[in-house]
Amino acid sequence: MLRKACIEDVKKIHGIINLSASRGEMLARSLGELYDNMRDYFIYEEEGNILGMGALHICWEDLAEIRSVCVVEPTRLNGIGKKIVEACVEEAKSLKIGKIFLLTYQDRFFKKCGFLSVDKKELPQKIWSDCIRCPKFPECDEIAMIMKV
Repeated sequence: MLRKACIEDVKKIHGIINLSASRGEMLARSLGELYDNMRDYFIYEEEGNILGMGALHICWEDLAEIRSVCVVEPTRLNGIGKKIVEACVEEAKSLKIGKIFLLTYQDRFFKKCGFLSVDKKELPQKIWSDCIRCPKFPECDEIAMIMKV
């Protein structure tokens, strides 16, 4: 079942994201950041277990970012990640947001979801406010991708 996250999900989200980050699959997120942005997250769960999550974060009047898409290891390749991305795209459409971007190490997956690779220089300066806090800044090795909604 796909749903919006609630407060009791945050510590579980934190554990799943940071386990994936420890494998080099994505960037880690702090508990504080997750609590601050909890309303951005979608959760996919079955029988009370969180199997995946992802967030749509609004950056500017016509720009949002998909963040922290992660599916737990034994359930990958079952379409859960795609459902989460589709939910984020649908939410962007309902909010009349014109473009969605993301920074990822999983570009093949996001290409299948309709995103196109772009040079990071094409992204507005507004997005870099979060990047300054990243341990990889300014040597970012993530791939920038974008979708027009």
